[in-house]
Amino acid sequence: MSVIVLGSLNMDIVMKTNQLPIIGQTLLGEDVDYFIGGKGANQAVAASRVNDATTLIGTVGNDAFADKILTTLNQESLTLQVTKENNHATGIATIFKLPQDNAIVVLPGANATCTIDETLVQQWQTTDTFLTQLEIPLATVATGLKLAKQSGLTTILNPAPFHVDCLELLPDTDIITPNETEFAQMIGKEFTSDEALEAAMLAWSKQHATRLLVTRGKQGTSFVENNSVTTIPALAVTVVDTTGAGDTFNGLLAAELTEQKSFADAVRFATIGASLSVQQLGAQSGMPTREAIHSYM
Repeated sequence: MSVIVLGSLNMDIVMKTNQLPIIGQTLLGEDVDYFIGGKGANQAVAASRVNDATTLIGTVGNDAFADKILTTLNQESLTLQVTKENNHATGIATIFKLPQDNAIVVLPGANATCTIDETLVQQWQTTDTFLTQLEIPLATVATGLKLAKQSGLTTILNPAPFHVDCLELLPDTDIITPNETEFAQMIGKEFTSDEALEAAMLAWSKQHATRLLVTRGKQGTSFVENNSVTTIPALAVTVVDTTGAGDTFNGLLAAELTEQKSFADAVRFATIGASLSVQQLGAQSGMPTREAIHSYM
């Protein structure tokens, strides 16, 4: 029972600053760190911390950042099916780390050339879970979801960064996992209260076969079950860096569903893991092991 992750690999350049500059303004930052990132890599690492049969499919450039990324990922319990693209640089994410949150600019680089080899399907089992996001070409995401669905896998789409055309992928998506902002973009409507959000989730779920789950930061995770909204609260922790929280959640969710856990139990497990992940700087640095999560359950 394995997790297959199709997605991006980046070098994250994290700059600490007290505020974001406005147009034409130059500010002095406080520090800079380099971390392995990209939603695909992040989610695969999160899954591999609790499932040692995790595979990552993606593309990097042929440069020093690529070498660093692959060397680091090879230290995880991961099977890498990552190709090198000679004519593109490895993807880069510049993360401006603010005291309470962050802002991110992503340069796709080689991620924009990512494809999926259909021969990989021969290795997949119906007990596997397929997870993907939107930092690679939408056509590649669509192909991956369709192949996985045809092969009987549980398919999860994390619609980030949001693109409206991802809604066309719903027929091949079993579970969709937007955050609150992405869900608002999905339905073209902002929420003024928790009640409004829950009402929108119920209405959306009545119109679509895809299961809806909304990650809500420190408020936890909400999902629809038996025509009602259930919210699993996040842990109250000291927040150092929220960069990889959503990716941690998605990777852990996929891993637990691969273990045939109930949906509610998988969501609770992933929510606790995501809460723990924000206590260290760097998207992957704080991703917890199964033992660490169970100690809070």
